[in-house]
Amino acid sequence: MKGLFNAAFVLLAFTLSSIEIAAAQPANQACSTGNSVGATQTLRCETGITIVAEDGARYTLHSGRDGRVDAVELNGKALLIEVTPKSGGNKFQVVTPQAIAAVRGTKWAVDVAAEKTSVFVVNGRVAVGRRTGSHSVTLRPGEGVDVETGAPLTVKRWPPARVSALMARLGQ
Repeated sequence: MKGLFNAAFVLLAFTLSSIEIAAAQPANQACSTGNSVGATQTLRCETGITIVAEDGARYTLHSGRDGRVDAVELNGKALLIEVTPKSGGNKFQVVTPQAIAAVRGTKWAVDVAAEKTSVFVVNGRVAVGRRTGSHSVTLRPGEGVDVETGAPLTVKRWPPARVSALMARLGQ
């Protein structure tokens, strides 16, 4: 799994084009803005990916050579991502200053704070590792992990209050 994250990040860094998004601006041609709920913005991408951005979230969409969005770099606040399962897989990843979260069909939230990335899975499975590629864990529904420098990647079942607080920020 370590090699998967390193290879994915190198591929992302060198072969993808990007468009930076502020929570209130439209995306590129591969995504369209959907309904806004409260202080969130929803982007629907043609590849079956839905991204709900918390107000003020700082992120950049990345697309492969085919122009389809297949990754997002998140540098502040939270995103809720839903990836529709497809035959052959629908690969998507979120890259943060501390972590890389990769999936093939699920719904999960990623929250970036000053020195920590938190990942929570609503349904499906998400592999989470450090950007350095040193270790990864797989999260299942109801589980989360906090990725911090020097701290172990410990999978925990998140308490309802923590889940509710994060989902409320994302209009859920």
